[in-house]
This record gives sequence, C-alpha cells and structure tokens, in this order.
Amino acid sequence: MDTPTRTPNTGRSRLEIEPGYQSGFANEFATEALPGALPEGRNSPQRAAYGLYAEQLSGTAFTAPRGHNRRSWLYRIRPAAVHMPFTQLPSERLVANFAEVPPTPPNQLRWDALPMPAEPTDFIDGWVTMAGNGAAESMTGCAIHLYAANRSMQDRFFYTADGELLIVPQEGRLHIATELGKLDVEPFEIAVIPRGVRFAVSLPDGVARGYICENFGALLRLPDLGPIGSNGLANPRDFLTPHAAYEDREGDFELVAKMNGNLWRADIGHSPLDVVAWHGNYAPYKYDLRRFNTIGSISFDHPDPSIFLVLQSQTDTPGVDSIDFVIFPPRWLAAEDTFRPPWFHRNVASEFMGLVHGVYDAKAEGFVPGGASLHNCMSGHGPDAETFEKASHSDTSTPKKVGDTMAFMFETRTLIKPTRFALETAQLQAHYYECWQGLTKHFNPEQQ
Repeated sequence: MDTPTRTPNTGRSRLEIEPGYQSGFANEFATEALPGALPEGRNSPQRAAYGLYAEQLSGTAFTAPRGHNRRSWLYRIRPAAVHMPFTQLPSERLVANFAEVPPTPPNQLRWDALPMPAEPTDFIDGWVTMAGNGAAESMTGCAIHLYAANRSMQDRFFYTADGELLIVPQEGRLHIATELGKLDVEPFEIAVIPRGVRFAVSLPDGVARGYICENFGALLRLPDLGPIGSNGLANPRDFLTPHAAYEDREGDFELVAKMNGNLWRADIGHSPLDVVAWHGNYAPYKYDLRRFNTIGSISFDHPDPSIFLVLQSQTDTPGVDSIDFVIFPPRWLAAEDTFRPPWFHRNVASEFMGLVHGVYDAKAEGFVPGGASLHNCMSGHGPDAETFEKASHSDTSTPKKVGDTMAFMFETRTLIKPTRFALETAQLQAHYYECWQGLTKHFNPEQQ
C-alpha cells in the first residue's frame, strides 16, 4: 500500500502518486482501459483488438529530433474524422492574430477579477482574450485568456488547433475529461492540454474562474537547471498524466473546434472521448504548484525571477524563450542587508501576472486573486510605495516567511498586446499608476 506523504504548504495529506495517474514529464507512457487493447511490438496492426481503430496524434513534426519528438498512438472506438461538417460560431471575445488589436500603450496596466457570468456559461463560452502576441496561423507567440464559468459542458466537447493550453485555476475545481484520460484540477494546480486533444470540462463546485495561456509555439518543457544541478524547481516525478479511460456513448453531441481564433461547431453522433488505450509522450498532464522546490539567496541580494521558472517554450535562439511560466509561491527570505521584495526593474521581456491566492509580496493592495497586471517591454514597475517603505526599514537579521500566497507570471520575449476588451473593460484599474506616486525623494548629497 502507498504511504501518504505531506503535500508542501498545505495541511492535508495525499498519496504521492494520485490514483488514476502516471508520474513523469513527457514520459513514454503506455496505458489501456481493457486488457490487451494495446498492440504488442507494433503501432498499426492489420486488425486492432476489440475492433478498435489505430490513430496517431502528432504534436511535433515527424522529423523532429528524438528528444523533442512528441506523438501518441490512440486505439479508439471510432476515428477522430467521424463527425459532420463544421459551421462557424460567434467568437468576438477571442483573438488569435495580435497584429489586429489596438495600439499597445506603454502604461502599466492592472485589472480586477473577471466577474462570474450572470447567464449559464460553460468553460468554453466563458473565455475572453486579454492579451497576447504573434499569431496562431504562424505558430508563434501566445494568447492569454481569462475564463469564468458557472455550468458544466453538457454533451459538448472542445479542442483547439491553435496551441496547447496551460490552464491555471483560481477559483473552483475543474474535472477535465480528455481523449486520453481524466484530470481533476484544483486551484494551486495547473493543467496542460496539448494542441488538438478533445476534452470536456465539468465544474464540481458549480463555478470556476482562472487563467489560460494558449501557447502557439514550441511545446512547453522543463527548463535546464544549469548550476542548480540535477534537482530543484519543478521535479519531473510530480507531473501527472492520466491513465486511459473511455466513453462509449451515442447521441446528439456537439464538437467545438478553435482554429485561428475562430470557433466552429459540428454535430457528432458519439462521444469523441472513446480512446480505450494509448501509448506515447503527447498527452495531457497536471502539476501541483505546491510541490515546486523554490531556490533562493541565502546570503545577499534578490535573484532574478528565472529561479521560479516552472515551464518554458523555447525559441531557435538559445537562452531566449517564447514563453516562461513563472510562479511566486510561499518561501523563506533570508538575504541580509537586502531589499527583499522584487526590486524596481525594466525588462526587455514583457510580463503578464495573475494571482491565485493571497497577497503578492510586491503589492500591498489592489492586486487581487483572479486579477491581472501587464508590464510591457521597458515599462518601469516594482513594489508600491507602502511595500517599499516597509521593506526598506525591516529587520533583515532573521529570515522571514512569505506564506499564504501564490502568484504567477506569463513572461514573453515579445510585446504582450492587450485586446480591445482588455483596454475597455470595467475591470481595468484606471488609477493603477497611483501606487507609485507616493515614492518620495530621499536623495541627500550630504549623507551616504
């Protein structure tokens, strides 16, 4: 029997590997819901067991190097091609080409949380694009969405051809039933759904709200650790991929597809979540952010935020990523004679931040759970006046615990362009800039 272990930063216990999951990041998994459903020694037998169809799902080019090649073989009741033609759905709140958004202001921007919908709204209908860069059609950049929902998806299934989905719940659990198995995801966890994988979301708590980064570019991966060594940050064993689980249902269902920012619907006479077995390394997964092994200074100075990197999407330029997913979890601050909160800074990279829980240690107020902020290329930002004054005079001779918090950042190498919705919504905080106006002049040339 598995021995329960304590989950970091929580007061609850859970099995080291949750039931229904396989452990490891982008492993070569093999799983079957019926014995013998996986063929032995081959991928495409003349006749698959149980009368199943063999189908390959590729997430990278066929000729990608072995270490980067991602694909899975699925053994399913019906091929994915079995559905009626698609017709377009309204999708005014979604953007996938960021050459078409309004001019990007150099202002620091911050938003309150997206309100819960007044009308019945499922996970897909609850999306709105806040910002992004690049374009889905060229497979470069990303789109950053918020979601707010109050109804489970009912006989409705979804996939996006635009990119892989990094989902960060802020309120309410998500039960995500995918072609390759089931994910139960709660706030403080993340889920990644690969491009093209079909799924449906139900809401165990009745409502849900959170953030999505839709990655148009290279697949997310774990960063190299360099001088840190072989352990630390997000450890591969803590990423969980589901076992095979299938639905054999027939009826009047709807399949919704997202392509180049537009939504399309098709009638489908069966559940597309009918994969009885699969093997490969292209599959959905989840990760508990509370398991992140934080690295920090134990002498002086505040390290760069790259020490909080969970996942990255690389570019062709070594050391320059298309997307960095960074978190700011509970941690100890021990640096002596040091300004411990994040320092004032201007970056060539652009930062979209969200808050899952608690208070972010660089902002005393105004940055709320479910809210967001955007600090674009070379826009000055950092701690507000209250935080600066408090940290400048605090006792740094003893360590301090930053607890009861979870903030994160989608950081990109190119400008993050807010959409028209983001620039015009009532959630935009018009007076965000005021948090720095209380930073007074301390300069005195007569005193060091």
